Amino acid sequence: MKRAFDIAVSLVAFTVLLLPLLLIAAGIKLTSKGPVLYWSDRVGKDNAIFKMPKFRTMRTDTPAVATHLLTDPEAYVTGIGRILRPSSLDELPQLFSILVGDMSVVGPRPALYNQDDLIALRTARGIHRLVPGLTGWAQINGRDELPIPVKVEFDYYYLLHQSFRLDMKIILGTIMKVVFREGVTH
Repeated sequence: MKRAFDIAVSLVAFTVLLLPLLLIAAGIKLTSKGPVLYWSDRVGKDNAIFKMPKFRTMRTDTPAVATHLLTDPEAYVTGIGRILRPSSLDELPQLFSILVGDMSVVGPRPALYNQDDLIALRTARGIHRLVPGLTGWAQINGRDELPIPVKVEFDYYYLLHQSFRLDMKIILGTIMKVVFREGVTH
């Protein structure tokens, strides 16, 4: 049921958002050097690595680490990235990852391949068995502001309480967070 929902949502979203996706891609190409998409190595279900696409919002010379680990993340953000990141529009290419099954609409956000602390804590709690999501319980309960152990506790709560109803609550909560730009630190 969840997989069918994911496919339906990603197909509808691609259809509805085709023009904005093309406009964002053109904006990136016209305002900065480098590719339109950034393919990030992420940790998926059962800790398998997959390539997750995002619209590129940072310079091509940005180190491949979590943004919060950069000394001055703002120095790497492109002009259009300053618009895309707070609005979460840079995440839209992940609809492709949902369509192919690497991600779900709702689940724990996929860790970077080198976030060893997050991966270890999730694995210890069994969270690694979940398909990662475009949004998740931790996303609507603090997002970038959460310390990793707290984020893992939210992910664990989701593991124990998964349901269509909780997924709908998370999706609606995500829409509200994006509209009001809550919980975004970079």
